[in-house]
Amino acid sequence: MSNEPTPRPIVDIASDLGIQRDHVVLYGNDKAKIKLDALNSGRPWGKLVLVSAITPTDAGEGKTTTSIGLAQGLAAIGQHACLALREPSLGPTFGLKGGATGGGKSRIVPEADINLHFTGDFHAISTAHNLLAAILDNHIHHGNALGIDPRRVLWRRVIDMNDRALRHVVIGLGGVLEGVPRETGFDITPASEIMAALCLAEEADDLRQRLSRIIVALTSDKTPVTAADLKAVGAMMVVLKDTIMPNLVQTMEGVPAFVHGGPFANIAHGCNSVIATKMALAHSDWVVTEAGFGFDLGAEKFFDIKCISAGLDTAAVVLVATVRALKLHGGVDKTALTAPDPAAVERGISNLVKHIENIRHFCEPPVVALNRFATDTEDEIAVVRKACEAMGATFAVSDVFSRGGDGGRELAEAVMTYSEKRSRHFCPLYLWTEPIITKMLRIARVIYGAREVIWSKEAEKDLELIKKFGYEDLPLCVAKTQKSLSDDPQLLGRPADFEIHVRNVVLAAGAGYLVPMLGDIMRMPGLPVSPQAERMDLVNGSVVGMM
Repeated sequence: MSNEPTPRPIVDIASDLGIQRDHVVLYGNDKAKIKLDALNSGRPWGKLVLVSAITPTDAGEGKTTTSIGLAQGLAAIGQHACLALREPSLGPTFGLKGGATGGGKSRIVPEADINLHFTGDFHAISTAHNLLAAILDNHIHHGNALGIDPRRVLWRRVIDMNDRALRHVVIGLGGVLEGVPRETGFDITPASEIMAALCLAEEADDLRQRLSRIIVALTSDKTPVTAADLKAVGAMMVVLKDTIMPNLVQTMEGVPAFVHGGPFANIAHGCNSVIATKMALAHSDWVVTEAGFGFDLGAEKFFDIKCISAGLDTAAVVLVATVRALKLHGGVDKTALTAPDPAAVERGISNLVKHIENIRHFCEPPVVALNRFATDTEDEIAVVRKACEAMGATFAVSDVFSRGGDGGRELAEAVMTYSEKRSRHFCPLYLWTEPIITKMLRIARVIYGAREVIWSKEAEKDLELIKKFGYEDLPLCVAKTQKSLSDDPQLLGRPADFEIHVRNVVLAAGAGYLVPMLGDIMRMPGLPVSPQAERMDLVNGSVVGMM
C-alpha cells in the first residue's frame, strides 16, 4: 500500500533497544543479526506476555497478527515493547497457509524476505542436519567402526518444503561405491532436532552440548551412537555459527521484533528461540511472544519445556479467539461463516472455555482477545464476552488487523492491568522426574480432556529403550494434530469420552525432550490440491500472491 510508513533503518531500531552498533550485523538496511554479547544489557528484564489461541480452524485465528498488534498497542500507549516471534517455514508459505508475518496493519517487515530465505537460518539448520546424515552414512560405508546397525539408523534427512514423496525413501542404491542401501526418509526442517536444540540453547556452548547428545543410530546390541561419536559436532557448529544469533526486524509501526527459530508446535515445541526471548527481555519493558497452534500444543510446551528449561515466567497470557472459528467449532460450514449466527458461536464456545481452564492449570488466568473480523456482529461478540465474564476471564476486543496499534490499545491496557495484579509464578503441569506414562496421562486428561491413553506395542518398546538409556526424566513434547483437542482432527469443539493413542515415542536427547507421536501425525506435511505457490509470482521485482 502506497500510504504505508517507510520502515526505519534497522540500526535505528537496534539503537532504540539500547543495542550497541558493534553488536549489530547488518543484512541490508532492514534486517540484522544481533551478537550474543548484547545479552548483557545491564538493565532489569522486562515482562513477558505469551499469546496463544483456541483450537485452530480453517477460518484462521490471527495469533501472529494479534501478537504484533498487541506490541504495537503497548507502544501506542507509551510502553517500551518488543516482539519475540518464530521464523516462517517455506513449507506452509508455499503450501496452504501462505506468509506468516501477520496481516493488515499488524505485520512485521520486510515481509517477503522474512517469509522466504530471510537471513539463511533455515538453510543452515537443514545443512547442519543433513551434514550429520552424510557423515553417518559415510561412516557406515567406510567400514562402520562404531558397529552401527543400518536397520537401526534413527537420523532422517530434512528439507524445508512440504513434500510427501520424500516421507519414505531408499538410499545407497547403485552398487558398492554408492553407499549401504537402507530405508530412510525426510522430515520438514521445523521438525529437525537441530532446530529444537538451537531454539532451546542459551548460548553457543549449550548448543554444542545439545548437538553432541543427539542420538543418530543404535548398534546391533542397541547401544546409542551420538553425533559426538561421529565427530560431527565441530563441523555442525561451523555451519550454525551465524544462525545462533537472533534476527532483528520491525513491525509496520517501528516496534522492534526478534524473529528467530521456527519449530512447529504440532511436531515440535512451537516456540521461538530462548536466546531471542532473553535478548528481547534484556532490552525492553514488555516482550510479546507466541506459541504455535492452540494452547494444548505450543503453550503447554512453552511452560513445561521452554520456561522450565530456561527459567522464564510470564506476566500475562493472552488467548486469541475469533467469532468465525467458534462458529466452525459450533458446526457451521466454512461457506456460511459471514452470516450472523450467535447460536453457532454459543455452541462453539465450549472450545474457548476448555482453553481458559487449561491456562488456569498453569496458575495463569488469561486475557481473552477477540480478534475482530469485519463480518462480526455485536450480538456474536456479546456471546463471547458473556462466556468470559462467566469464567472470570478478562475480555478485550482486538481490532489490530484494521487499525494497527490503535486497534490494540484496549488489549494492551487489559494486559497491563492484569499483569500488575499478578504476583505468583506459573505452575508446571507435571514434574520432569515423574514416570513417562504419568506425564503423558496428565497431559491427556488435564489438557486434552481424554479418558485414557493407549500405548501401542512399538511405543512400549520405545519406553523400554528410553528407560535403558536413562532418559526417563525428560519432558514430553507431544506430536499430534492441531485441529482438535484430541488426536482425531475430525473432533471439533470440546471432545469428550475419547482415548489418546501413542503410536511411538521419539527420543530427542539433544533437544532435551521425548516426542510421543499421537494418532496419524506426520513430520513431513504434503501440499494441498491448490498450493499457495500457484498464486505467487515476481512482478516488477516485487513478490505477489504470498498472502
